[in-house]
Amino acid sequence: MPQRREALSFSQLRELARAGADTTLKRLRAEIIAIERTFPELALPKTRRAVRRSIKRAGQRSRQMSAAAREAVSRRMKRYWAERRKAQAKVK
Repeated sequence: MPQRREALSFSQLRELARAGADTTLKRLRAEIIAIERTFPELALPKTRRAVRRSIKRAGQRSRQMSAAAREAVSRRMKRYWAERRKAQAKVK
Protein backbone atom coordinates (compact mmCIF):
# COMPACT_ATOMS: atom_id res chain seq x y z
CA MET A 1 0.00 0.00 0.00
CA PRO A 2 1.50 3.44 -0.97
CA GLN A 3 2.39 5.82 1.83
CA ARG A 4 0.36 8.94 2.27
CA ARG A 5 2.38 12.13 1.73
CA GLU A 6 1.86 15.11 3.93
CA ALA A 7 1.18 18.43 2.24
CA LEU A 8 3.86 21.10 2.48
CA SER A 9 3.05 24.21 4.46
CA PHE A 10 3.03 27.54 2.69
CA SER A 11 6.32 28.58 4.30
CA GLN A 12 8.02 25.31 3.30
CA LEU A 13 6.74 25.61 -0.26
CA ARG A 14 7.86 29.25 -0.42
CA GLU A 15 11.34 28.35 0.87
CA LEU A 16 11.71 25.58 -1.72
CA ALA A 17 10.57 27.95 -4.47
CA ARG A 18 13.05 30.60 -3.29
CA ALA A 19 15.90 28.08 -3.29
CA GLY A 20 14.98 26.96 -6.80
CA ALA A 21 14.75 30.54 -8.04
CA ASP A 22 18.10 31.37 -6.45
CA THR A 23 19.76 28.41 -8.19
CA THR A 24 18.20 29.35 -11.53
CA LEU A 25 19.28 32.97 -11.14
CA LYS A 26 22.88 31.95 -10.41
CA ARG A 27 22.89 29.68 -13.45
CA LEU A 28 21.51 32.47 -15.67
CA ARG A 29 24.08 34.99 -14.38
CA ALA A 30 26.88 32.51 -15.11
CA GLU A 31 25.49 32.03 -18.62
CA ILE A 32 25.32 35.82 -19.17
CA ILE A 33 28.96 36.16 -18.10
CA ALA A 34 29.98 33.37 -20.47
CA ILE A 35 28.11 34.99 -23.38
CA GLU A 36 29.60 38.43 -22.63
CA ARG A 37 33.10 36.93 -22.58
CA THR A 38 32.49 35.20 -25.90
CA PHE A 39 30.80 38.21 -27.51
CA PRO A 40 32.07 41.36 -25.72
CA GLU A 41 30.13 43.63 -28.09
CA LEU A 42 26.86 42.30 -26.59
CA ALA A 43 27.77 43.33 -23.04
CA LEU A 44 26.00 46.29 -21.46
CA PRO A 45 27.95 49.54 -21.54
CA LYS A 46 29.70 50.25 -18.23
CA THR A 47 27.57 53.34 -17.67
CA ARG A 48 24.36 51.29 -17.86
CA ARG A 49 25.83 48.74 -15.44
CA ALA A 50 26.72 51.51 -13.02
CA VAL A 51 23.20 52.93 -13.24
CA ARG A 52 21.67 49.51 -12.66
CA ARG A 53 23.98 48.92 -9.68
CA SER A 54 23.18 52.30 -8.12
CA ILE A 55 19.43 51.74 -8.52
CA LYS A 56 19.76 48.37 -6.83
CA ARG A 57 21.72 49.88 -3.92
CA ALA A 58 19.21 52.71 -3.54
CA GLY A 59 16.39 50.21 -3.30
CA GLN A 60 18.19 48.32 -0.55
CA ARG A 61 18.60 51.33 1.71
CA SER A 62 16.15 51.81 4.47
CA ARG A 63 16.12 55.03 6.38
CA GLN A 64 14.29 54.81 9.63
CA MET A 65 14.11 57.52 12.21
CA SER A 66 14.91 56.70 15.77
CA ALA A 67 12.35 57.53 18.43
CA ALA A 68 14.49 60.47 19.54
CA ALA A 69 14.66 61.84 16.00
CA ARG A 70 10.87 61.56 15.60
CA GLU A 71 10.41 63.37 18.90
CA ALA A 72 12.76 66.16 17.80
CA VAL A 73 10.88 66.59 14.52
CA SER A 74 7.60 66.62 16.41
CA ARG A 75 8.82 69.40 18.72
CA ARG A 76 10.12 71.47 15.79
CA MET A 77 6.86 71.13 13.86
CA LYS A 78 4.73 72.02 16.89
CA ARG A 79 6.84 75.15 17.40
CA TYR A 80 6.60 75.97 13.67
CA TRP A 81 2.79 75.68 13.60
CA ALA A 82 2.42 77.63 16.84
CA GLU A 83 4.42 80.48 15.32
CA ARG A 84 2.33 80.35 12.15
CA ARG A 85 -0.92 80.53 14.14
CA LYS A 86 0.52 83.44 16.15
CA ALA A 87 1.49 85.30 12.97
CA GLN A 88 -1.98 84.69 11.44
CA ALA A 89 -3.66 86.05 14.58
CA LYS A 90 -1.64 89.28 14.33
CA VAL A 91 -2.65 89.77 10.68
CA LYS A 92 -6.39 89.59 11.38
